[in-house]
Amino acid sequence: MPEQVADPKLTEFARTAMPFMALMGAELVSLGPDEVVGTLAWSPERCTSGDVMHGGAIMALADTVGALVAFLNLPETAQATTTISSSSQFLRAVRGGIAVATARPLHKGRQTIVVETDVHDDEGRLVARVTQSQAVLH
Repeated sequence: MPEQVADPKLTEFARTAMPFMALMGAELVSLGPDEVVGTLAWSPERCTSGDVMHGGAIMALADTVGALVAFLNLPETAQATTTISSSSQFLRAVRGGIAVATARPLHKGRQTIVVETDVHDDEGRLVARVTQSQAVLH
């Protein structure tokens, strides 16, 4: 698990702006325009059959950190973003520990921001790669 912890004020800002983040139990590790890292702990409530973390939980974590990195890269005239497309490739199951999502911007435009998020298990193995496009709202 990453050792760096996000500034508590930034974490509170993120949870206020995105209440679902708190509901799902995601935690921020770091928050900046070049990279946002968040975690989601495995728990039975977040699983599908076979005690495997549900793909929707992994996608929600990726969408959350992706939205935050997109927001931090908004053009000056913009107010918000919203996800307009998302593509997920799942490569392995999360059966315990935590999922660590790292989002980085691929394209920072006036109308869209494209983000790639890699999700790893707590042993550093790639679990999923999510690419999303965010519309820039003016």
